[in-house]
Amino acid sequence: MMSNGGRWAVAHIYASFNNTIITITDQTGGETIAKVSGGMVAKAARDEGSAYTAMMMAIKVAEQAKEKGVMGVHIRVRAPGGNRHRSPGQGAQAAIRAFARAGLRIGHIEDVTPVPHDGCKAGGGRRGRRV
Repeated sequence: MMSNGGRWAVAHIYASFNNTIITITDQTGGETIAKVSGGMVAKAARDEGSAYTAMMMAIKVAEQAKEKGVMGVHIRVRAPGGNRHRSPGQGAQAAIRAFARAGLRIGHIEDVTPVPHDGCKAGGGRRGRRV
């Protein structure tokens, strides 16, 4: 895994519809190398979950990781999951694309959204939650 003198890390991308959080850790997950959330980049709260904000976040966090000797990342994408949304927000795909553009090599991409094991009942009643 360690080639070309750099080291590999894990990029944890939590993408909900309201916010995106990107954390880069070492491969064990014990040491945090860089971390950024939507509120650190966006000026307005409504923009925290947008694709553009996620792209800016990924560029920012990739620069910090490169300074610490990271040359590639394995990506773990997480949606809110459980009895909430199981599909990640629009920030996830934009962040992955931005990592590639920022010059980081991408290893494997994994979905780590939590799956409910018949826990709490989803709200909404007989016809479901009407959005």
